Amino acid sequence: MAFALIRGPMLSLDGFAARCGLHPDLVRRFVALGLLRADRDAAGRLWLAPAEVITMARVQRLHEGLALNYAAIGVVLDLLARIDELEAAHEGGEPQWTPTG
Repeated sequence: MAFALIRGPMLSLDGFAARCGLHPDLVRRFVALGLLRADRDAAGRLWLAPAEVITMARVQRLHEGLALNYAAIGVVLDLLARIDELEAAHEGGEPQWTPTG
């Protein structure tokens, strides 16, 4: 039996930019920097998952609230994702790491 892979609802670049109150060129820049994940269709247009709106809000808070540059924001986002993974692993059983000292 075969199942078709169906992607969830996606936002066009313009729709995503409008939802976030940003210019589409800035969204393209964030995708190029790896701060947002996007897919391209056969015509090369960008499509973003609605969940990326949350990521964009986090990027904006880090940039405005802590005055971090975009390279630093990428590092912070990676660290936050790793913390989420560790917390999820800890809730599911033994921790994946042990503190030293």
